[in-house]
Amino acid sequence: MSISKELLEILACPLCKGDLKWEENLYVLICEKCEVFYQVVDDIPILLPDSAKPLSELGKVPPPSEQP
Repeated sequence: MSISKELLEILACPLCKGDLKWEENLYVLICEKCEVFYQVVDDIPILLPDSAKPLSELGKVPPPSEQP
């Protein structure tokens, strides 16, 4: 799966309203300003403030093939 450029242009971090960067290999959207990431589950970005995880946990995210 890939997120289109058009969708990335309208998606925003729910915490700071800043831009998100798509990391296709990890299936996550990253907010560099807030230093958090949001997972994409079943091709749906989970952009809830409570779902933000610190970038320090990025290495702990299972690959998309292993996500529940």
